[in-house]
Amino acid sequence: MYHLNVMGKTKIWFGISGTLIAISIISLIMFGLNLGIDFTGGSMMDIQFKNIQRPSQDEIKTIFSENNINNITIQAVGDDEYIIRMSDISESTHSTILDKLNNKFSTENSNNNDNVQLDSDNGSQIEIQTAKTNVIEEKRFDSIGPIIGQELKQKSIGAIIFVIIAIILYIAYVFRKVSKPIESWKYGVSAIIALIHDIIIITGIFSLFGYFMNVQIDAFFITALLTILGYSINDTIVTFDRIRENLHRKTNLTFKDLINLSINETITRSINTSFTTFIVLTSVFLFGGETVKYFVLALMMGIIIGTYSSIFLASPFLMIWYRAKYKQA
Repeated sequence: MYHLNVMGKTKIWFGISGTLIAISIISLIMFGLNLGIDFTGGSMMDIQFKNIQRPSQDEIKTIFSENNINNITIQAVGDDEYIIRMSDISESTHSTILDKLNNKFSTENSNNNDNVQLDSDNGSQIEIQTAKTNVIEEKRFDSIGPIIGQELKQKSIGAIIFVIIAIILYIAYVFRKVSKPIESWKYGVSAIIALIHDIIIITGIFSLFGYFMNVQIDAFFITALLTILGYSINDTIVTFDRIRENLHRKTNLTFKDLINLSINETITRSINTSFTTFIVLTSVFLFGGETVKYFVLALMMGIIIGTYSSIFLASPFLMIWYRAKYKQA
């Protein structure tokens, strides 16, 4: 079996992680996060145009302007849908806009020769009145008040902090019998550093998505982060557990070689598990629809970054604790 010298190239791994974190932090400082209505409050309509060509965004904006709604963002989806985000609107305004959309575009659609026939008696043209059919199908409408949005944002941050603290306590308890060469709680802190690394990079990437592609951060994104935390810590614990076993079985090895051996004994399992999960997520990303597209994309990136950090960051970080304790180079 090929033996990967992970511990011999820790400067490279830390350099890659440091660069990605630096880019992510710079992006967050410069561009921030494009928060969706889940956190800022507002309304969102997902409408599909049936049997007609999708109108231009300017035509859509005109109808909203007539109802004194000017600050809207329109995102095209596929060939016949628009996702429209705006400030919070009432149910009556929502119904009015839908009616106007239907009236405007169904009228334009019916203005063709199919509605004009020749009078059999005198040969003159007569217009046949046909019942208008809806050309708009509303696939989704969400409306969240600003207070609820702010509350959801606070609870999301609280959930992430709670999960991180719980993971530290859990790992410290599981590894409580491991006191040498480094204490059990240091395993927990090393795992959390890897998780924070994952969260910062993914959040930074979505900061860039928000700035350049108008991708918004919503409750799905928080769910994706919490899922990534669970997945990444599971991968890290597998390696840590092998280190714990080898501490008793490979007493002739140095701590550095023991970590390297443990990584190599678990790396195939980690990559295979991540790869099969990634395949499943790829199929959902391609065929799961627009609603879950960026949620799944966050999970896909989390799988890649989480697997990398559990192999090349979390375990090598144990060596930093070891060197700090024993003053070894």
